[in-house]
Amino acid sequence: MLSPGPQPYKVAVYVPGSKGAPSFVRLYQYPNFDGPHAALANKSFFKADKVTMLWNKKATAVLVIASTDVDKTGASYYGEQTLHYIATNGESAVVQLPKNGPIYDVVWNSSSTEFCAVYGFMPAKATIFNLKCDPVFDFGTGPRNAAYYSPHGHILVLAGFGNLRGQMEVWDVKNYKLISKPVASDSTYFAWCPDGEHILTATCAPRLRVNNGFKIWHYTGSVLHKYDVPSNAELWQVSWQPFLDGIFPTKTITYQAVPSDVPNEEPKAATAYRPPALRNKPNTNSKLHEEEPPQNMKPQPGNDKPLSKAALKNQRKHEAKKAAKQEARGDKSPPNLAPTPAAQSSARNTLSQSISGNPEVDKKIKNLKKKLKAIEQLKEQAAAGKQLEKNQLEKIQKEKVLLQELEDLELDI
Repeated sequence: MLSPGPQPYKVAVYVPGSKGAPSFVRLYQYPNFDGPHAALANKSFFKADKVTMLWNKKATAVLVIASTDVDKTGASYYGEQTLHYIATNGESAVVQLPKNGPIYDVVWNSSSTEFCAVYGFMPAKATIFNLKCDPVFDFGTGPRNAAYYSPHGHILVLAGFGNLRGQMEVWDVKNYKLISKPVASDSTYFAWCPDGEHILTATCAPRLRVNNGFKIWHYTGSVLHKYDVPSNAELWQVSWQPFLDGIFPTKTITYQAVPSDVPNEEPKAATAYRPPALRNKPNTNSKLHEEEPPQNMKPQPGNDKPLSKAALKNQRKHEAKKAAKQEARGDKSPPNLAPTPAAQSSARNTLSQSISGNPEVDKKIKNLKKKLKAIEQLKEQAAAGKQLEKNQLEKIQKEKVLLQELEDLELDI
């Protein structure tokens, strides 16, 4: 495979393995193909019935997706896939993908310094890697099977087309901030405009022969133009006019949707079938697969949110009231405006010595302490490295509220 860009040209050559020998990819600089030291780099690997090679724009490295026709582990009907990195300076590596499953898409940034891979059983993961093949940013999981960098490399679109509903995630990859989440249903084609601001999606024949047409989007999620092909006609191809690199300058990213006269028709979400016996009962929304958020949106276990001014004021009032009661009982120890971790642990784990005389209050206190004990166990599991579920993380975040309720009840005893 010939590299892009100006001379000197480079060539990536794949030789399939045979008789137990591994397959390999070698990089050459044209026209130097002869001699034992002619190869710029060499990478050998097993499990490769076929490969897909992707050069970066500067022709300094190539990514190789090696595929087998049959997965001997039985995990997939579609074979196994591995991702390899080979650079013209002789460096090579296997890209470690944290989630098992197929590799849907791999794309280079135009800067040639990073690449994005979409991989793993649905919901698929998406991760940006640097030239050392270390993960730079993890986008979590979602319904996606494609990735598209803008021509300037500052925006990345993660999308789910084909048998997925067409949801797109538009990301600012300099600040790793989500810009918009438009939906382009039934799209069979996607292309960035050379200006790096506009996106073209289309539904074309022969992939789909109904509802053909195209839309032009702004990356903030607004539909600026829409064209529907008449019902008795088909749309076969649509493309942007090409321009040379450097014609359009890089513009500052905006996060507010640009105004548009075209109404953005959100597709109606299909409702699941409910048997007649369950239709009048509460709907329990449960997912077969829990989606993992991007790494900068994951809740941190054990990190409590700072108190607001009003909450801090109330906390101080309760501390003052507690101190007054202690003085009335003859306890002269100075109160703590902010309870120490040891005091909090004591409040959680020690049963109250006072009896309110009200069975309802005693029952509430007992339930609160039971919940706080469960939260303490979850925090210990998180500290030991265990991956907590979403509902468990939500329980940890409620610790401060439960402690406040417990303190209020005990102060009233």
